[in-house]
Amino acid sequence: MPNAERAVFGICFHDVKGMIMRTDTIAAIATGLSEAGIGIIRVSGENAVNTVDRIFFTGKGQRILMTVKSHTIHYGYIVADLRKDDFCHEKDTIPSDAIPSDWKKGIIDEVMVSVMKAPHSYTAEDTVEINCHGGILVVRRVLEAVLAAGARLAEPGEFTKRAFLNGRIDLTKAEAVMDVIHSQSEIALSSSMDQLKGNLSEEIKNLRAEVLYEIAFIESALDDPEHISLDGYREKLSAKIEGLKSEIYKLIQSADQGKLMKEGINTVIVGKPNVGKSSFLNLLLGEERAIVTDIAGTTRDVLQESIILRGIGLNVVDTAGIRNTEDKIEQIGVERAIHFAQKADLIIFLIDASVPLDKSDREICSLIEMKNTIILLNKTDLNCVVEEKDILQMLKEEVSEEEKWKDVRIIKISALDQTGIDDFEKAVEDMFFQGRLSSEHEVVITNLRHKEALQQVYEDLEMVEKSISDEMPEDFYSIDLMDAYAALGRIIGEEVGEDLVNEIFSKFCMGK
Repeated sequence: MPNAERAVFGICFHDVKGMIMRTDTIAAIATGLSEAGIGIIRVSGENAVNTVDRIFFTGKGQRILMTVKSHTIHYGYIVADLRKDDFCHEKDTIPSDAIPSDWKKGIIDEVMVSVMKAPHSYTAEDTVEINCHGGILVVRRVLEAVLAAGARLAEPGEFTKRAFLNGRIDLTKAEAVMDVIHSQSEIALSSSMDQLKGNLSEEIKNLRAEVLYEIAFIESALDDPEHISLDGYREKLSAKIEGLKSEIYKLIQSADQGKLMKEGINTVIVGKPNVGKSSFLNLLLGEERAIVTDIAGTTRDVLQESIILRGIGLNVVDTAGIRNTEDKIEQIGVERAIHFAQKADLIIFLIDASVPLDKSDREICSLIEMKNTIILLNKTDLNCVVEEKDILQMLKEEVSEEEKWKDVRIIKISALDQTGIDDFEKAVEDMFFQGRLSSEHEVVITNLRHKEALQQVYEDLEMVEKSISDEMPEDFYSIDLMDAYAALGRIIGEEVGEDLVNEIFSKFCMGK
């Protein structure tokens, strides 16, 4: 195709996954659009180097990018596009005598330009990154110059999408890129980095290889029964399927924990009025966010905050004190407190240890049934009249079955003296991530799409077991094994449609 047509229409082709892929040159701002020390404009595509070369000049007015080596950095200036009508196509170059002698008047910014040639770049295409000053106006003007030189504005996630379609990363790694960007806690970042390094990808590929081996064996035996015998194969396959199911089940079971790693633990602080809920929240935050007074019912609505404890994210809701009240506004706050508690991953139940347990404390017990709960005996700096044995007795009386409150931890604290907080943090860590935080390279499912695909794999393997149990012909095994193989492929992007890929990458930011 002539260069002019390539420049006007761009190039599209079907990649190895059968999806339409564009190879035209794209550009976008890769850093946050705000006042900062540095702003980065990323350019990628088969004409990325030539595009930036049209507007980049050294201090001596030289255009050098088309001749430089890959993975080198160059100092110079971005200048307003100097192209003439005779040199309007991306592959054309501008002769030195066509460059105005007063080109410096068009300087937009002083920059450093990085050149990374295919396939050794983020997208596996020619890529150029322009490091300019980080002001909002100057970054926009540099991007406008790149677009005027022949690039088009990238779609959300298009750089990472090209990396996926070019085979540099699989779909799990692509999704991990966005998880890294959105990580709100150390444990979420660590989990995302493990996935980005390929832990999940490697696990899925290994599982696919095991399934594929059985498919190939069955097909080979059916095609060549004289040389490949299926005698005793049902028993061998049954044992293999049992092992695969065990591995898949372990991954599925990790999804609940993975969700907490990624999104944080939804935590609700409950208790009757004036037990120190707001003081405790302020202590966790390290600042005075919640109003604290001696007047019962001060907190009338919910207050939501995000907190990081030992690298773990907590989405904390401080609620109104739960009690019977005639005040309509306070009653709405109480109803909201109960609503949030019913949906919580963790309930923090504060009790004033300096006063006897009462009806309000006992009524709150109903909220902790089947919930992970940490009961904090607060105000231990005063004379304590409530001990752990009193709490256990109350639970026995108010919660019908012991197994409904077996995940309850009881800890003594003083929000005033700031004591017992380390014990509380350790309890949260043990309750949700016991043995996980220190375990390296363990695969944890953090994506709902992955979980659903694994559930499908598990069902397909159960169908194989049923066929074996019913003594069905071996080709029936192959059908369900192929379904399992395809479901595993959807996780890493080997068996996905273009619509799903577009949906995944549409959630990315523009420069990624």
